[in-house]
Amino acid sequence: MTAGVREEPREAVRPRTPRRLPLPTLLALLVGFAGVGYRLALLFADVPPTNSDEATMGLAALHIARGDGFPVWFYGQAYMGTLEAYLAAPLVALAGPSVLVLRVPTLALYALFLLLSWRLTRRLGGDRWYALLVVAVLALGADRVVKNQLIAGGGYPELNPAGAALALLTVGLCGTGPGARLPRWAAWGLISGVLLWVDPLILPYVLTLGALLVAWRRRELAGRAGAVLAGALLLGAAPMLVDSIRHGRNPVAAVLAAGGTGASADWADRLYGALVLGPPLAMGFCSPGRCATWQLWWAVAFPVLLVLAAFTAWHTLRRASGGPPSAERVSAGVRLALLGGAAGVVAAYALSNAAGQTPIESSRYLSCLAVAVPALLRPLWRTARRLTGRPVARATGFAAAAVLAGVLGTGAAATVDVIRTAPDVHAEADRHRSLVDTLGALDVRNVRGGYWTCNRLTYATGENVVCAVVDDDLTPGFDRLPAYRREVAADPGAAWVAPAGSPLAARLDERLGTESGALDVVTVAGWRIYLPRP
Repeated sequence: MTAGVREEPREAVRPRTPRRLPLPTLLALLVGFAGVGYRLALLFADVPPTNSDEATMGLAALHIARGDGFPVWFYGQAYMGTLEAYLAAPLVALAGPSVLVLRVPTLALYALFLLLSWRLTRRLGGDRWYALLVVAVLALGADRVVKNQLIAGGGYPELNPAGAALALLTVGLCGTGPGARLPRWAAWGLISGVLLWVDPLILPYVLTLGALLVAWRRRELAGRAGAVLAGALLLGAAPMLVDSIRHGRNPVAAVLAAGGTGASADWADRLYGALVLGPPLAMGFCSPGRCATWQLWWAVAFPVLLVLAAFTAWHTLRRASGGPPSAERVSAGVRLALLGGAAGVVAAYALSNAAGQTPIESSRYLSCLAVAVPALLRPLWRTARRLTGRPVARATGFAAAAVLAGVLGTGAAATVDVIRTAPDVHAEADRHRSLVDTLGALDVRNVRGGYWTCNRLTYATGENVVCAVVDDDLTPGFDRLPAYRREVAADPGAAWVAPAGSPLAARLDERLGTESGALDVVTVAGWRIYLPRP
């Protein structure tokens, strides 16, 4: 006798259990969403405060959306590319001009930076809990940090995700077979070229990561890979190159001039701005617009960590030398390149006069130090895990854990300070909206005002109000778009706008009167509008 066995459907043999994310990965996802959500809430509260420089990028986006022009550079200068304007232009076309639509792309860039940083930390050999720590540090948002990440004022929001992407591509290029690398070479070149057009502040990372590729892949670069990379780099930098050739402009000279080469700052002031104030501000340890003494502890910890992390990466690199690059060697090499790039960023900033002249505001030049966080904090994390064993190991472990707790605690305190200032910032934005509404009710189309008034007002009205810049003594100021001055000059009934209590308002108050040619004043909360008498 034979017995038959009935076949079961394949799906019924092994029921699949849904894969669950590991706990640290799930927590990193939640922390990342919290970081993005926090920044989204700030945007709806008009934080960080906008200004005329951001409005200048908005005007570029407005002109692109209308097809009125396709600017290569930030208006009024021959450096700092307008990538943010091109990213925002579709939103401006759909929703009209506003600060919020300008910042939606920058918020997306920040979210991309978090994702790339998590991935980079994992690819560099960090465990999931360490990747969670990196995301938590980058999710905090102090005053200088959220300004760098969210204000569409040119260059800063795109630097960090691009730097993290270059580091990830470098890991892949050093660790995969030649046949799988041509698209990565193209991506590496394209990102580098775009960065050179947008803002050269990231150049130290491009150079150190590029040097690593030359050291380990020079034979490949001598062939098709080099041609692909060079072609992609030229494509990314094409807006800068074509404009420079057409108009004879030198963006390098323009960048150096922006660093304050015309006025010399004392070296003591430069070093104080670059080494004492700069790192805590860039890391997000300081309150809005200032650094308290207790928040400066990172100025001591940063160089120590930089040297320690570089030494451990170099030691690993030397120990694993010989033969093709292993995963350990690739990790050590890329970490060393990131740390070298961070050191180069600080050195370049220290050489600029801006570090000594305007250290609080100019600390934005150090914003891309965040790219190196996965490499910088790694020694602390590895040491903090040694809380068992010999007394010395336990002591160093507790010390490292205390420093990491200080990083999170100081950053959290500075983040809370931003939240506390949000109502005041929102109230100021409401006052500006009242100014716009009042000008519309008065049917005012042309005005004169200060630099920090003009382009902000023009963008907020979608160019329904055009503003020409004047200095406090009523003489012509710096107009980034000269056409605005010509239009205002042609209007004999052009008004004046000034913040209440400003030197410009005081000067205009002297021209109030009842005779012909004098000025009448209309007050709005925080603003004064001066109308010429017929």
